[in-house]
Amino acid sequence: MHPDGERILFSEEQILVRVAEMGAEISRDYKGKELLVIGILKGAIIFLSDLVRNITVPLCFDFMAVSSYGASTVSSGVVRILKDLDRTIENCHVLIVEDIVDSGLTLNYLVDNLKARNPSSLKVCTLLDKPSSRKVPVEIDYNGFTVPSEFIVGYGLDFNERYRNFPYIMVLSRRVYEGGN
Repeated sequence: MHPDGERILFSEEQILVRVAEMGAEISRDYKGKELLVIGILKGAIIFLSDLVRNITVPLCFDFMAVSSYGASTVSSGVVRILKDLDRTIENCHVLIVEDIVDSGLTLNYLVDNLKARNPSSLKVCTLLDKPSSRKVPVEIDYNGFTVPSEFIVGYGLDFNERYRNFPYIMVLSRRVYEGGN
C-alpha cells in the first residue's frame, strides 16, 4: 500500500470481481436493447473501461465532465458542466457511470439535466456509494460497494489529481488532505 494511505478498502481483485458482476447484471437488464453509457470524467474512466468490457449488449459511450469539488474534499454544491456530450441522447437507453456518489448534489443535477433531453430510459451505475454523506436523495440502480464516510482514493478517485492510477481503493491519510505532511 502507498504510504499516504491508512488502509486498503477494496483490493484490485475485489473490484474486478464486483465490476464483472455488475456488467453481467446490466447485460441482463438491457438484453435486446442498445445502451448509451455516459462516463463522468475524470474519476469514472477506469471503472467505465473495465465495466464496458463486461457488458455484452451493443453499446456506445460518451463522456461528460462536471465539477463541484475543485481542490476541496467537500462538494461546493455548485455543479458546472466542463464538457458536455458529443451526441444527442433522445430516445436512447442511457446509463450514467459514476465513480462515487456521496452528497448526491452532482448526480441529482446530472439526472435532471439528462432527463430533460428525453432519453428512452435513464439509470445510474456507481462503483461506490457513500450514503452517510447524502445531502439530497438520489436513486442508484447499480452499486458496486457501499463505503464509509472517509476520504478514499484509487481506481480513478483522486485527491488533487493524484492516486487515480492505483488498482485498489484506499482510505487517504488525514495528514495528506489536512495539510500536515
